[in-house]
Amino acid sequence: MFVTHKNSQVYFSSVGKGNTILLLHGFLETSEMWANFIPQLSKTHRVVCVDLLGHGKTDAIGYIHSMGDMADAVFSVIKKLKVENVTCIGHSMGGYVALALAEKYPELIENLCLMNSTFEADNNERKVLRARAARMATDNYETLVRLSFTNLFPNSSRIKFKEAFEKALEVGLKTSKQGFVAGHKGMAIRPDRFEVFNAVKGKKAIIIGEKDWIVNKDFLMKKVKNTTIETAVFSEGHMSHIENKSELSCFLIRFSEK
Repeated sequence: MFVTHKNSQVYFSSVGKGNTILLLHGFLETSEMWANFIPQLSKTHRVVCVDLLGHGKTDAIGYIHSMGDMADAVFSVIKKLKVENVTCIGHSMGGYVALALAEKYPELIENLCLMNSTFEADNNERKVLRARAARMATDNYETLVRLSFTNLFPNSSRIKFKEAFEKALEVGLKTSKQGFVAGHKGMAIRPDRFEVFNAVKGKKAIIIGEKDWIVNKDFLMKKVKNTTIETAVFSEGHMSHIENKSELSCFLIRFSEK
């Protein structure tokens, strides 16, 4: 299904009935990443998945997609479905979008889980890497995407989950050049949203991979220590939906319960 947002098309799916679970994918991914989890979750909930701006079947609307821009596109779906509140799970960039959604529409987010994601802003080193990737996208785009995606997996995971890795890479390679550049630029300018996360009134959780070099595990664990934010540490890396599929499935079922 599609909804029109700023004269562009935003793709979404809605399966099941009950309280709504909103699933937001990460960079170089699409809503397809949730396919293995929807059948179980939709037995008791309405499960809504959205292709974020410049990803999957959703159009790019500019050359910088801020997390707020992406949140507005997601909210256009929510309005169409006439949903009042959601339990939101965001993977990586999807977590950044979820936080922007919580900031702009605080009445919407009942519970929030950051999956292999963070409330931190990019540090200077990360901003430099993003700017370099945006420049490099002009030439050798496929090589750049392959490298960017491969770096999300430890070597052991690329071997152990070879089939799933190659399938996910194939999806990533379909991301448009504009979507790639706009996403990087949007992530680079996002602010720290710890206070936004901490202010969510319902359940709050962070899923962290032991081998995830993108997320600063020690910092996050220390920052949330004296809060009501739950932490779940999985054994592998940044792609928990592939590397820790069974553990993630159990966690999502539990987190989505009242």
